[in-house]
Amino acid sequence: MNTLVPFSKSGRVSVSQSAMTAQKALLCFSHLRWDFVFQRPQHLLGHAAAFYRVFYIEEPEFAAAAPHFRMRIAASGVTVLTPVFDHHTDHAHEMRALVQGLQRSLGGMPQVHWFYTPMAMRFARGLDCDLRVYDCMDELSAFRFAPPDLADMERDLLASANLVFTGGQSLFAAKRDRHSDVHLFPSSVDVAHFGQARDPLADPADQAGIARPRIGYFGVIDERMDLGLVDQSAREMPDVQFVMLGPVAKIEPQDLPRHPNIHWLGRKEYADLPAYIANWQAAWMPFALNESTRFISPTKTPEFLAAGRQVTSTAVTDVVSPYGDQGLVRIADASTITRALRDSLLPATPDWHRAVDQKLTAMSWADSWSRMQTLMVARTRVMESA
Repeated sequence: MNTLVPFSKSGRVSVSQSAMTAQKALLCFSHLRWDFVFQRPQHLLGHAAAFYRVFYIEEPEFAAAAPHFRMRIAASGVTVLTPVFDHHTDHAHEMRALVQGLQRSLGGMPQVHWFYTPMAMRFARGLDCDLRVYDCMDELSAFRFAPPDLADMERDLLASANLVFTGGQSLFAAKRDRHSDVHLFPSSVDVAHFGQARDPLADPADQAGIARPRIGYFGVIDERMDLGLVDQSAREMPDVQFVMLGPVAKIEPQDLPRHPNIHWLGRKEYADLPAYIANWQAAWMPFALNESTRFISPTKTPEFLAAGRQVTSTAVTDVVSPYGDQGLVRIADASTITRALRDSLLPATPDWHRAVDQKLTAMSWADSWSRMQTLMVARTRVMESA
């Protein structure tokens, strides 16, 4: 059961309250809320929790209180720490003090510092650790409202990191010449979880009244989505229902196209996604082709495929190769989207199903974590012997 526990910069709250027994720690610094969307960090750190005391440090919240961490335990065993401050100004000094308090509470056990955001370098620069890992899952500097000093912070992080992982081929190409130890770990998939959608499942209540056929999407709905293409597709295919799941971020809700056959159903729990997908006839990824999508490698691509749904996508580089090139995903633009989507509603061939399943056999999160862990252990031994 999740609990809320204050954790002050003094470090007085015992780590034993996290119910973890590992004798080494992993401190993750992230720009993403743990409960926002279940994706790469949750998968990988859930596996890491079998080996480390994992602490996931989110972006701060603000309340009238002394600086502290609000702490709870996720189902995976990861300890989620939310910094709480009483102001919206620069809080790097307070953050550093909180993290140092956490480090003191760990009693000198080996520590890995794991970064999802370079902005954590504002407070984490120079903190003692045994291994510093940058798991680069996005080119954050290309996103809307990116901090102006993010590129500088990433230069500092790359200069101090011992290992760099990238979440896609495009990111790997962009980072491999900027660090001597960069490794490609593309998006993996929980085949068993999404594979549930290949069998009949009860239609969720807020979707049950929607007519068929249905083409669906799940994920964050932000500046990476081509809203013009969504609007066009709904107008050109009035007999098809477009089910759009996910939180809206960095765009105004009134900017979303509104048609009787577009259904914006909001954020859904990861556990509930198979039930939604099981009652779709196909899936799509109508991404805009802009700076914010230049380096993305959508985790939902193999998730849709594991669910047995044919997928249509715009020409995002890491979708075109390998999925489009291997005939697993249809690639379309404004001139071809209607035909591609209609084709996706036709029954898939047995050859397509076999090719999908063969592709997915080598894409488990457990395997990705195992290979990451092997690299981490090897680098730690090299550092210890130096």
